[in-house]
Amino acid sequence: MSGQKTVTPSAQSLAESIKAAKSRGLPPVEKWNPPFCGDIDMEIRRDGTWFYEGTPIGRHGLVKLFASILIREEDKYFLVTPVEKVGIRVHDAPFVAVDFDVAGEGEAQQLTFTTNLDDVSEAGPDAPLRFVRDPQSGEPSPYVRIRRNLEALIDRKSFYRLVDLGVHHDGWFGVWSGGAFFGIIPSEDLPTEA
Repeated sequence: MSGQKTVTPSAQSLAESIKAAKSRGLPPVEKWNPPFCGDIDMEIRRDGTWFYEGTPIGRHGLVKLFASILIREEDKYFLVTPVEKVGIRVHDAPFVAVDFDVAGEGEAQQLTFTTNLDDVSEAGPDAPLRFVRDPQSGEPSPYVRIRRNLEALIDRKSFYRLVDLGVHHDGWFGVWSGGAFFGIIPSEDLPTEA
């Protein structure tokens, strides 16, 4: 039918659907396959701030609620409930890793990251660290997988702490966590001190 307008849900109706569907722990979003209802004017900026219709969402609990139903399909992000799926914009990564704890050392070292939304992720083979170098400056942007295929951008202060823990291994400078080595930069690309 021509002229038929697609109605997208509001943030309020999504929040109500989430509360109705959510039980203990994270909702089982991987089991839900609702129809796509269009995009809504919601975005997550690079600093981890969520916006709805151009206004920051100030309630931490509401942001955590939305984050609990966030999924990624290729390079697109969606909020899903059992009955609806809507697209949102994500400028970089949906989370920001704001701190981490270190246990052990060397190959037995374990890094445990905490995000701006209180998620916790132990870096390792199932939650890898990833470093993307800017082609212009060579500066790395560091990421850690939080859950499913969702990542957190590691904030600058935490990245500097990672570099302090760095070691050389197989031609790379990087860090160990969970029995895996994550290369930050090829050892030969590190500046040498005069």
